[in-house]
Amino acid sequence: MKDFRVLRVWEKSHQLVLDIYAISKNFPKDELFGLVSQIRRSAVSIPSNISERCGRLSDAELAKFMVIASGSASELEYQLLLSKDLHFLTLDEYEILANDLTEIHKMLNSFIKKLNSK
Repeated sequence: MKDFRVLRVWEKSHQLVLDIYAISKNFPKDELFGLVSQIRRSAVSIPSNISERCGRLSDAELAKFMVIASGSASELEYQLLLSKDLHFLTLDEYEILANDLTEIHKMLNSFIKKLNSK
């Protein structure tokens, strides 16, 4: 695999990053270097880890980076829940982002299983 952009999981996680950046602009300004920074870092880490190793490593090594991306997705899951509980996200915003993240998590897990079965 050479072009990460053809992967649906990368495409979906990239869109999630764009959505996170747009929504987190509305967070309180005093959270810019706190929760906003953490949420953005976790979100960016997902497609970054997918793209970083595509085409360069073996399937086993690529699976390892998919596991790292999955860990970032889990971290983001908590940060979104915290943001909702702090009322920085509306319930609707939270549900949309959480549903997208759940789908990404499932895609990553499926990809990891596929890579490990080769």
